[in-house]
Amino acid sequence: MENPTSPFLTPGAAYMLQYSPLLALGTLDKEGKPWTTIWGGEPGFSRPIAHSIIGIKTLVDRKNDPVVETLLGASDDGEVIREESKGRMVSGLAIDLASRRRVKLAGRMVAGALGQLGGEGEVDESAKGEMQLVVKIEQSLGNCPKYLNSKHIYPSLPEPKLISSTPHLPQQAIDLLSKSDLFFISSSNRESDMDTNYRGGPPGFVRVLNNDSNGTAIVYPEYSGNRLYQTLGNLQTTPQAGLVFPDLDTGDVLYVTGTTEILVGKDAATLLPRSNLAVKVTITASRFVEKGLAFRGHNGERSPYNPPVRFLSTERAMPDTQAKNSTVVYAKLLKKAILTPTIARFRFSISDPIAAGRWKPGQYVALAFEDELSIGYSHMREDDPRSLNDDYMRTFTVSSAPGGDMPEDEFEITVRKIGGVTGFLFRQSERTALEIPLKGFGGLFAIEQSEEELVSFVAGGIGITPLLAQLPALDISRLRVFWTLSIRDIGLVSDTFNRHPSLRTSTNLFITGDESKLSEKDKKLLLEVTASGAKVERRRMLGTDLETESPRWYICTGTGLRKSLIEWLVGKEVIYEDFNY
Repeated sequence: MENPTSPFLTPGAAYMLQYSPLLALGTLDKEGKPWTTIWGGEPGFSRPIAHSIIGIKTLVDRKNDPVVETLLGASDDGEVIREESKGRMVSGLAIDLASRRRVKLAGRMVAGALGQLGGEGEVDESAKGEMQLVVKIEQSLGNCPKYLNSKHIYPSLPEPKLISSTPHLPQQAIDLLSKSDLFFISSSNRESDMDTNYRGGPPGFVRVLNNDSNGTAIVYPEYSGNRLYQTLGNLQTTPQAGLVFPDLDTGDVLYVTGTTEILVGKDAATLLPRSNLAVKVTITASRFVEKGLAFRGHNGERSPYNPPVRFLSTERAMPDTQAKNSTVVYAKLLKKAILTPTIARFRFSISDPIAAGRWKPGQYVALAFEDELSIGYSHMREDDPRSLNDDYMRTFTVSSAPGGDMPEDEFEITVRKIGGVTGFLFRQSERTALEIPLKGFGGLFAIEQSEEELVSFVAGGIGITPLLAQLPALDISRLRVFWTLSIRDIGLVSDTFNRHPSLRTSTNLFITGDESKLSEKDKKLLLEVTASGAKVERRRMLGTDLETESPRWYICTGTGLRKSLIEWLVGKEVIYEDFNY
């Protein structure tokens, strides 16, 4: 692909610079380590002052900002420092998060000055100061809005306080990383040029690998981009980067620099499951500063291109049968049963049960649909933005017990149609002989029931599935089931009671919705369920419905109901299923 970078400040880049409230800036310190900072607060603090020459005037942290320190040293008396020869490399990113627009800049420092904020003859003991910088722009390039989470930026007076300056990150920095949905990164191609750009995703998309006596390292996924690979190309030739993480709520800021490692394919997936490309940063120096920023921000809409958070394999293990042996294991579709317009049960056989391993009741199966559904690379896809980073790996709770009334090499999943993958499954028939790579079985939502113990299970809709696989091992007479669902899903209840008739008298059903909208078939099923021996309520579940002697409660519901249940069950042991595999 031809490089679209312009060797000067284009009119479009100049316009973007003037109207951007933020400017991320990167440079190399005297040891050649890259650092990144973020300046601004409102439009107009940076602007073109001559052909391909820009001027910057803004409040900064004059004592703790590593870029300020690198460019102007300890000089904070307002004296103008002029660069000798061609000047030090500087890269920048002018960005307006509100409109999701950005432009990359790179060039050389011409001159700069740093002053205190006190009046004439006064000594300002605080760390804040005023920075002026002149940069000759040698490269500019507009970038797309992908992964930019919308923010409204406004100015705020900094009150910097250095909390930590060691590679080991303090807890405040860890907390910042856990909620951060953006950062800025600077890299260099040795000493020939530099690049500063943005990385964004869902909150917590940057994961902490380790932060102990053995060192500190973080990792983040590289999402599908414009394929210019300017940052990754730099990291390939010069494996080091400087990152800045701004906290737009508090004004706190984390600066880090370190060595980098690009992880590709299985190396990425082993560390960060569901990733094909990731970057690991081993931190060699950092600074965490309270209230070091001259701006704050309000959250707007998050980018529709953001995929879900990809957790470390040590946080949430994703099975990968293919990675552990050379045998390719497939799940072959044998049977499909449509239970409701949006819920179906699928039975699969396993091509190599030994290689796949035995599953336990309460586990999920990981199936890979990439070969069936991926349509290859696209830079932007407005009709389905999240598909750009979709690995088409899906996890489904196994709803059948191992063995039982089916062969040892078969299993079932019961799923709701929501999204492209499940829609694809619903369109299949047994005659298609569909075979999907089976990555393995994982997770464990095990229901424990000691002798004479009464156990309760709360399910929301399809959340009944983890219980179904475990029924053969439970004493149902000491099981209480509280199941809330839409009347449209009455077919799932009927099927469950027909396959597990002993469950009926242990179940309290809470059914919501308009019966008049049911088909005649579903109205008949509703009558059968009402007469089945289950306790049926035609309303929402309430906290008072859960007054039993059960000391232990298992929950598999949506997050909203789960929050209410935890409040209702104060003092009880609550164990819940987490859908975020």
